[in-house]
Amino acid sequence: MSSTAAPHGTAAPAAPTAPATAPPAPAKPAPGGARPASAPGTATTAVAPAAAPAVRNADGAASTGASTDEAAALIAGARQRIDDLDGRIIGLVQERIAVSAAVQEARVRSGGRRVSLSREMEILAHYRTQLGKPGTALAMTLLELCRGRV
Repeated sequence: MSSTAAPHGTAAPAAPTAPATAPPAPAKPAPGGARPASAPGTATTAVAPAAAPAVRNADGAASTGASTDEAAALIAGARQRIDDLDGRIIGLVQERIAVSAAVQEARVRSGGRRVSLSREMEILAHYRTQLGKPGTALAMTLLELCRGRV
């Protein structure tokens, strides 16, 4: 993923750096919640989601809604950074789904329940503490994505 430099005179927000060798993201789940079959500890390769086509104005340039070229350049750069971040977030969610599936499988194989409600409550509290009320909704969505059938 490329990072976009901020235009002269503006500071780009600091971003955490990714490790030099990040593991590949697991494959995207199939429709209906099915998970790709893979042995525990093995990675599957994710297919990058297709980017949404940019809205174009009459002369073919991407529409930013800005009234100056400077603002349009800043917006275009920021949008690219957001697209890059979204790609990383999606990859992390896919990785979380795979790790969660391995945990659930181990729990079931050992005679336990697939889902641990006390653990889910910890996760909900953590997201709520870090992100407020919307964090709870985000955590609920992640938990739903990760409650695959093992």
